[in-house]
Amino acid sequence: MVKHVALVGPDLFSAYDELARGLKQVGAAVTGIGHTPQSRLSPDLKPWLDHYVQVPSLLDVQALLRGAKEAGRGRPLDLIETGDESLVLATAQVRQALELPGLTVRSANLCRDKPAMKEALRSAGVPCAASAGVSSLGELAQFAEAIGFPLILKPRSALGGLGTQRVENLDELEAAGRKLGLDRGQSVAVEEFVEGHEGFYDTISLDGTPVHEFISHYYPNVLPALEDRSVAPQIAATNRVDIESYKELRQMGRKVIRALGIDTAATHMEWFYGSKGLKFSEIGARPPGERIWDLYCVGNDLDIWREWAMIRVHGQRGGRLSRRFATGSVQVRPDRDGSIVGYDGLRDVVKRCGRWITQSHLTPVGGATVPMYKGYLHNAWFRLKHPDYDELLRMMDFIGERLSVRAA
Repeated sequence: MVKHVALVGPDLFSAYDELARGLKQVGAAVTGIGHTPQSRLSPDLKPWLDHYVQVPSLLDVQALLRGAKEAGRGRPLDLIETGDESLVLATAQVRQALELPGLTVRSANLCRDKPAMKEALRSAGVPCAASAGVSSLGELAQFAEAIGFPLILKPRSALGGLGTQRVENLDELEAAGRKLGLDRGQSVAVEEFVEGHEGFYDTISLDGTPVHEFISHYYPNVLPALEDRSVAPQIAATNRVDIESYKELRQMGRKVIRALGIDTAATHMEWFYGSKGLKFSEIGARPPGERIWDLYCVGNDLDIWREWAMIRVHGQRGGRLSRRFATGSVQVRPDRDGSIVGYDGLRDVVKRCGRWITQSHLTPVGGATVPMYKGYLHNAWFRLKHPDYDELLRMMDFIGERLSVRAA
């Protein structure tokens, strides 16, 4: 029997075209629910949708529920899914209202509300940085007095590094709190700053157990990468996931998934490792951003987008990961904001790394630069593969050191 899946927000980003494609290719009937008029949908998305329902707001649960009911009018819905962080909770609420299987409202809320997330995980014995949800500048100051500086502030439901700030003293603390709206009734997540290396652990899980798992690293950590345009930030997905030194991380990731009640879903978990050992940072019940799954596809000779759909729709995996290649992404920022003037060292990059480059982008000369906070896939970037993880890192270092992007 063909399953009918509603995909919420497929019109938001090009990556979600792949989610729709995966669902369609495993035999599902796919209805998109979005806010873009159907006539303006991407031509890369349209072939994978059997039907489309436009709603005035994807964040309005009642509007989304009405859209889901309309989607199921001709053929009842079997599943409702989304790949977007900001829509995970609303989609879970609609799922609950329609009594459909999938991520629960409790689990979705714990994956979005960072203080509640860490409270639940500390209760389950998962090592986390000290943290709290605060609703006033006074509460924020009390936390700082108890824990000390530096501290990290972020919106309770922040996406990635957006809105995240490191503060070193009381003046910076108050300024950051006001910037995040603490003096205007907002609630903010504050946590102890954990010194160490940062990476992420991703899964596609079935019945609470990872069927596919991936481990990646940030070089440097996310905050330093956001603050310094001279840095050429890297993301490296290792093909050494099964080695002994990652055992503690794999065990912690599985414990997190169980503790939060995540059943069958994609997950994206951030972690730190430093002088205080391995620490959990945060988790999202959705695919990672920056089209990281594309790296996993290349590294493992497997269509991860289709695998997610296979597991979600049919409750079984379609293939196995080869771990044949480590894969990575490196971005080189322009020396200032403005317009691209030229590139230095490009020929050397192609000569040294060309056979291992799987994808790249260079903004044309004369084109406008994109601000750093927009992410890793803007301005100039390269994606590479190599069977040896250490050689992959050396190639990405070479690109970051040799290529210069000039702007005026």
